[in-house]
Amino acid sequence: MAFDKDNIIEQIKDASITDLNDLVKAIEEEFDVSAAAAAPVAGGADAGAAKDSFTVELTASGDQKVKAIKVVREITGLGLKDSKDLVDKAPSVIKEDVKEDEANDIKEKLEEVGATVTVK
Repeated sequence: MAFDKDNIIEQIKDASITDLNDLVKAIEEEFDVSAAAAAPVAGGADAGAAKDSFTVELTASGDQKVKAIKVVREITGLGLKDSKDLVDKAPSVIKEDVKEDEANDIKEKLEEVGATVTVK
């Protein structure tokens, strides 16, 4: 007999909750699997957890490199040479472990001067 997934799906649509529960139990026993273990894999380990720290990375300085250096200097508190090095060596991390609001503010400031920024 050929496998007919459309027929199986139609049967599942018409089944009651009790019938579906029995089906899940039968599949678990037959194939020695657990339906509960499959749930985290489908959504990822941290899919439900909200991310609370972000990394801001300068991916390109853009056309206004001097302005980008000034903004990096303002954001990081680094000296002129260190800020210039960060901009010159893009992609480079500007700030790590910051809250989402701060990361978005940094991104906005850098994008205003033409830089390309990624928030991770």
